[in-house]
Amino acid sequence: MPTTFTLSSIRTEAAALWKLAWPVLVGQLATVGMAVADVAMTGHASASELAAVSLGASIWSIILVTVSGTMMAVNSVVAHEVGAGAFGTIPHSVRQALWKALGVGVIAALLANLATLLFNHLYLAPEINARASLFVHIISLGLPPFAAYRALYGYSTSINETKPVMVIALLGLVFNVIVNWLLIFGRFGLPKLGGVGCAVATAGCMWLMLGAMILWIRHAPAYRQTYPFTHWEWPHWPEIRSMLKLGLPIGVTYFAEVSAFGAVSLLVARFGVVEVSAHQIALNFASLVFMVPLSFGIGLITRVGQAMGEGNPARARFASWVGVSMSLIFALLSALFIALFRHQIAAAYTSDAAVQALCAHLLLFAALFQLSDAAQVACSCAIRGYKVTRQPMLIQLLAFWVFALPLGYLLGLAPPWAPFVPAAPMAASGFWIGLVLGLTIAAVLLTGFLNRLSLQRLHASA
Repeated sequence: MPTTFTLSSIRTEAAALWKLAWPVLVGQLATVGMAVADVAMTGHASASELAAVSLGASIWSIILVTVSGTMMAVNSVVAHEVGAGAFGTIPHSVRQALWKALGVGVIAALLANLATLLFNHLYLAPEINARASLFVHIISLGLPPFAAYRALYGYSTSINETKPVMVIALLGLVFNVIVNWLLIFGRFGLPKLGGVGCAVATAGCMWLMLGAMILWIRHAPAYRQTYPFTHWEWPHWPEIRSMLKLGLPIGVTYFAEVSAFGAVSLLVARFGVVEVSAHQIALNFASLVFMVPLSFGIGLITRVGQAMGEGNPARARFASWVGVSMSLIFALLSALFIALFRHQIAAAYTSDAAVQALCAHLLLFAALFQLSDAAQVACSCAIRGYKVTRQPMLIQLLAFWVFALPLGYLLGLAPPWAPFVPAAPMAASGFWIGLVLGLTIAAVLLTGFLNRLSLQRLHASA
């Protein structure tokens, strides 16, 4: 692979990345589509049910994404083994990743239930507090199977098998929407559960997706060389510790970003149903669009990891920058789309006029941070392909918890003790300004780090 960019080499690499990324993209969109369906369908039930689901989803999404990041270590491990031709060690790595998933999933479920205690300090109406807490209690039952699914997901994508994640996620979306419809609105004599019905549907969907992935791996010929279920194997703690050392910084990285958005949801709750609902809808749609650069990033872990596994840092650097460029091109298009059609997007989620108006305003901030969001996720995933995870974690913590949240707090709440704050709280708008700043800082620092890292590996090889 050449070290310089030529039109032919760019086309070849872009085609290879797209072949990996598009099934992942469809799968990611379907997965996020479940959350979109939860919010959109509950929004047509009542504003109070939407507020409860929005608050519960803020806890669920933080825990879910942190689990997903923590389990992402298997992507890098298996990609390096594929690049090195060490196919015989892959089954062992996958089995140990599943033991890791069991522990991670159970701990995540416990933390999610404990996190509902935060609702007692947010000045919520008792009914909304109770409904949001019940939502989290039920949906947390889906965390252990989700962690195991993500282990098998990473294994599959890293051996270049991405079709299963697409098909299974689409199956899960169909299941989720149907069960939502049945339980939210009480169809065919079933109990009318409102937003709690979303939790039942999503938790059940997680178990369904895990079972489907196991069946696919068992019967598809592509997995025979690396089939992980040939025999029972007890946990090997050194291997699990190694994966945790690689995966926990990724989980913390994901937590730093998503918890910043989730913390905003919790802080905005004090301003009432309209503010929290508009914020959640805008965040939900931004998360949906974010799946495209994230899918390029997941493909980049495989492309960069396989290149490094075969001892080719020149190809790894080249693949990194092609992937980052593809993410930025999409981000430019998505920014224009959100800015032009923000009112229509808001109307698709809710019929409440006040929520629509505020949501359309917040979507302008979402359009503004598209480029920085795409750059930071593509760069961080490329860095993970090098099996480097600590520095991206520190950068994300700096960007979101040192800059984004403090600025958002000052602008959004305008505390009387703070200097240089607005005369009146800017509510959700102030927090979104802080998030734009955080994403921009993360994008700049991660781009610079990826450039230094890839050059260092290239020079070390030379």
